[in-house]
Amino acid sequence: MAQTNLTIRIDEGIKHDVETLFDTLGFSISGAINVFFRQALREQAIPFSIRAKTAGEKYNDYFTPEMVESIKRSEAQVERGEVITFTLDELIAMETGDVPQRALDFLKAHGK
Repeated sequence: MAQTNLTIRIDEGIKHDVETLFDTLGFSISGAINVFFRQALREQAIPFSIRAKTAGEKYNDYFTPEMVESIKRSEAQVERGEVITFTLDELIAMETGDVPQRALDFLKAHGK
């Protein structure tokens, strides 16, 4: 079968990562793309699911269930006003014991 060239644009980091992955699987990028194309032709579809995340799918697949629960607990704390933020300058000052009054007020208001 005659061959032809195909030129694509891809993020440099992604290219590096897939080269590393495909190398461990025994493929070149070209070989992996050929496998993808052949599978797409065989199935007459993209050979994997592509969809937008729904409103309930806020977190991606990289987070473990434990991480998602921790994030949700943190978000709930923020919503309840149980979190205080500091500037970098305030954090540096706190290293020397100079705690901002608003931090002391926050701790007192939350029984800490």
